Amino acid sequence: MVGMVLGIVVGYICHNLAPDDAAAKEIAGYFSIITDVFLRLIKMIIAPLVFGTLVSGIAGMKDSSSVGRIGVRALGWFVLASLLSLALGMFFVNVLQVGHALNLPLPALGADTKLNTSGFNLKDFVSHVFPSSFVDAMAKNEILQILVFSLFFGFGLASIKGESAKVVTAAIDGLVHVMLKVTDYVMRFAPIGVFASIAAVITVQGFGVLATYAKFLGGFYIGLATLWALLIAMGYIFLRDGIFVLLRLLKEPIMLAFSTASSEAAYPKTMEQLEKFGVNNKITGFVLPLGYSFNLDGSMMYQAFAAIFVAQAYNIEMSFAQQLTMLLVLMVSSKGMAGVPRGSLVVVAAILPMFHLPEAGILLIIGIDQFLDMGRTATNVIGNGIATSVIAKWEGELDEGAGRKALESNA
Repeated sequence: MVGMVLGIVVGYICHNLAPDDAAAKEIAGYFSIITDVFLRLIKMIIAPLVFGTLVSGIAGMKDSSSVGRIGVRALGWFVLASLLSLALGMFFVNVLQVGHALNLPLPALGADTKLNTSGFNLKDFVSHVFPSSFVDAMAKNEILQILVFSLFFGFGLASIKGESAKVVTAAIDGLVHVMLKVTDYVMRFAPIGVFASIAAVITVQGFGVLATYAKFLGGFYIGLATLWALLIAMGYIFLRDGIFVLLRLLKEPIMLAFSTASSEAAYPKTMEQLEKFGVNNKITGFVLPLGYSFNLDGSMMYQAFAAIFVAQAYNIEMSFAQQLTMLLVLMVSSKGMAGVPRGSLVVVAAILPMFHLPEAGILLIIGIDQFLDMGRTATNVIGNGIATSVIAKWEGELDEGAGRKALESNA
């Protein structure tokens, strides 16, 4: 916030002192040096983060007779909810056109890339997903290729027993912890990156650009409210009036997630409240952690909203087919990023180059990301609470009277 405010002030001063547009652009170019460094730091952490978090999650799965059935049901729900979230994000950002008012020129780096994505077809996309070399995929930050290798590696590691498997699993877990710490270090530079990015934009565009941020926030929260309504309606189909009991019990973890912008902070309380609602602990213990990796509804909607916003901000037209392809890529690319600080930003930063969108666009919204993160994190808690309860109902592992008794005892 401080970086954003300072960026606005410094940018306004530079905008007024610049004798002409050419001078303003030259001044903004000096700010872009800081922006480029921060973007490079973000790109530096993407590949090891995706590999480590996904492999660690798959290798840590415990086998049991019912895990397959519960897993298939849970993943089916997660895919449906993810598609719904992404579709809503795409719908609202296109209807509200929140980015077009910026009318930004392409950055120098992006100006040399081919922005016409009409040649992006299904055949090229499918063949490109599978890596010919894992090292090459890591070097080029090819997020989907890294995901494919990580899936094979994770399932291969999970199928091996013995001391060697334990050593490799421990090493991967250690890599995750190290990369989370590195990510924390990188994100400490975020205020500086925000300052430079906002200052550059205000230097060239003036104060008129600020109205776009208000429109972005308003549009995003309208989309979240719609998503909440649809998730609750889906829950009502299976839980009936129990959905309202569940929401009352989840009120505390939702508020905790909103105020801290951290799903992890709300995790223990969410488990506790689901137990009070009557969900069997074995269902909660399996479905809820799975949901933290595969069912981040608020984050999914944000990613679609943010990625298309960047295209609009730079006046890059994307067809419906291209946007739909982006949504599918986002759905796959976001897996394994649970617990990563600013994980949604990292995912968006990773997929922008795939669609020839300027990576600098991510810094247009990072200054207000805290406000966006609060809403999307609260939505993630609601989505996972409903999903876990519905799976418990399907499995016959839900005590449907427990929730009301818990509320009565609290009263």
